[in-house]
Amino acid sequence: MIDSQLSERSPALTDAQLQADELVVDLPGPRGPVRVVDGVSFDVPAGTTVGLIGESGSGKTMTALAVIGLLPEGAETGGELRWQGEDLLRVSDERRRRVRGHEISMIFQDPLAALNPSLTIGRQVGEILRRDGRSRADVRSTVIDLLDRVGVPEPAQRMNNYPHEFSGGLRQRAMIALALAGSPSLLLADEPTTALDVTVQARILRLLRSIQQEEGLAMLLVSHDLRVIAHVADQVVVMYAGRVAERGPAAEVLRRAAHPYTRALVASVPAVRTRTALADPLPGAPATPANRPSGCAFHPRCPRAQDRCRTEVPLTREVAPGRWSACHFAEEVLDV
Repeated sequence: MIDSQLSERSPALTDAQLQADELVVDLPGPRGPVRVVDGVSFDVPAGTTVGLIGESGSGKTMTALAVIGLLPEGAETGGELRWQGEDLLRVSDERRRRVRGHEISMIFQDPLAALNPSLTIGRQVGEILRRDGRSRADVRSTVIDLLDRVGVPEPAQRMNNYPHEFSGGLRQRAMIALALAGSPSLLLADEPTTALDVTVQARILRLLRSIQQEEGLAMLLVSHDLRVIAHVADQVVVMYAGRVAERGPAAEVLRRAAHPYTRALVASVPAVRTRTALADPLPGAPATPANRPSGCAFHPRCPRAQDRCRTEVPLTREVAPGRWSACHFAEEVLDV
């Protein structure tokens, strides 16, 4: 059950490696820029996993792409994105390239699309090693070790296969090996188990958690699935229509939400509540940054909405130690 998974989590460390402070991302649109990430703030402490959760269009993936510097062409950013004290939004392109892969790596949602179909798995995993000037023998040995570590069978032979010759689960393992090749301190994982069946999902999540704990890595995990977040995350950031709705320790947020949207998300997944409870689907369609309502973006779907919610954007504020919510009535929600 989710409660037992959450109770095993180690306490978060205090030295944040990644700090987003009022992060803004604007993408070009047919009628002008669209603010897809709107004033998002959170920390990723060293050695911990922070989950970014929300429905499609909430801005989760764009937040992760801003961190690694792979936003679509024409994107504009604002706020601060500090990596070990250095603002990544203001460093040179050369410094950004050095950070990407060596210090921060990303595991993409669809490895078949992310991997080059014309290059062998071994060639792709070893690319960053070759750029560092390592010998051919050293690269080969390291690639075999990486593939073995992530559970690819017969790595010395399978490294010569192409992506289409791997199953979905093995492709994701190869993608994890590629992400680890540069010895990063932060892993970004964007929906890393979405395309996999339930059994393979569990294996990949166990692998990610094991690697994160063994290496002491920080990890930012993007997911729409609360069960995935509950299994892996120490902290959770709940996003809606490009903004943070709530953030705090995963165990506390999932057991006792301080925002109506988080409460509705939890209620919509039976396994997050109890083994036997029926799901309560969220009413209405999710708002997106392109069609964000006035005031609180969640107000058209919120059973607690009042006149104030329709006109006034709620500020994100600390409503309990370590708990932050962007709801005018967060204390009342928390007390339910």
